[in-house]
Amino acid sequence: MTERNVRVETLDRPPIEEQAVEIVERKGIGHPDSICDGVAESVSRALSRAYLDRVGEILHYNTDEAQLVAGSASPEFGGGELAEPIYLLLVGRATSEYEGVTIPTEPIALRAGREYLDEAVPRLDVGADIVLDVRLGEGSGDLQGVFGGNGDSENGNRTRNGNGSGSESRNGASRGIGGDGPRPVAMANDTSFGVGHAPLSETERIVLETERRLNGEYSSTHPELGPDIKVMGKREDDRIDVTVAAAIVDEFVPDMGAYDDAISRIDGFVADLAGEYTDREVAIHVNTADDYDAGSIYLTTTGTSAEQGDDGSVGRGNRANGLITPNRSMSMEATSGKNPVNHIGKIYNLLSPHIAETVVSEVGGIRDLRVRLLSQIGQPIDYPHVADVHVVTESGVAIGDVEAEVREITGRELANVADVTDRVIDGDLSTF
Repeated sequence: MTERNVRVETLDRPPIEEQAVEIVERKGIGHPDSICDGVAESVSRALSRAYLDRVGEILHYNTDEAQLVAGSASPEFGGGELAEPIYLLLVGRATSEYEGVTIPTEPIALRAGREYLDEAVPRLDVGADIVLDVRLGEGSGDLQGVFGGNGDSENGNRTRNGNGSGSESRNGASRGIGGDGPRPVAMANDTSFGVGHAPLSETERIVLETERRLNGEYSSTHPELGPDIKVMGKREDDRIDVTVAAAIVDEFVPDMGAYDDAISRIDGFVADLAGEYTDREVAIHVNTADDYDAGSIYLTTTGTSAEQGDDGSVGRGNRANGLITPNRSMSMEATSGKNPVNHIGKIYNLLSPHIAETVVSEVGGIRDLRVRLLSQIGQPIDYPHVADVHVVTESGVAIGDVEAEVREITGRELANVADVTDRVIDGDLSTF
């Protein structure tokens, strides 16, 4: 039996809620960076499903590079128009031939990208308002070998036994997640790391839920609100300021009065929402760059700033937990679009917050927790080079009181790492 290298120690800073200043950001689904993340991830899921359907296993690919070039528009009260379309280029690597089977990777990618854009930014007419271009080459031979688990007996795939004990069965070069019986665990494609934390602070929860609910329940009955919603939270001592940049769709606001009413409704909705998560003083600020006297307001034709001057890229926005949190440790990896079998930039950045949340939910006496997972290329992803867990305990609780439980849960969730693959493909895990 091989022990996983799990370390547990005290986090050398105050818990997040006791720090004097906290800053949290979220870029909404219609933000140019998030559009790139969403297209890249939708293509990734489509390729995974296509590989499983056609050859019974996921083949090597990565679609984590996308660049959006903004268009130009002329928004007007009652409805404007685009003068120049948005351009989005997705590039990557994907296996298109396998054991005599051809997989049409670029048509699959184009279809998935179009479907995602139709759902996420419905006022963009794909092909007219936004041009989607895909260029997928073949993957490098050495990384395809790592992806498949090829190598000597020491680096062969380990088979899950489901109990987290670390016992293993070497099975050579099996790939993918299809079929019955034990599931092979892949080899890490890179020496990289992932970071996660729990629980979310009040400010983090407010920022996350503000965008999600504005783009959910609120926008379903308020079509004037576009999906490009950026939320910035600042907590200074016991006051939280929430700044919202909300793209307003011109067709649904006939004049400046209607625009002002739309802003006021958003302000009230966010204020009520924030009250569900904190008793602290909260101030809401919506579209603070507006200058009514000068006629300068955040009015759009399509509901996204990508229509005029705002470019985007995969990985430049939200981290895998949906937030940008400079008070916390973060990975700079772009999670969206990476393959969900062995790409550490995806798997460990999704697994680490899951481990953190699971530990906090199952172990009492923890105020703040950070998980850092480090891989080594070619080594089994369920046996990280180190799983580094830092804990802030409640008053009267020593680190030794919780260490054994934290180690056990971390080892258990590492043993079940392949579940991340399933949940990503099913769309149960968001990457941004």
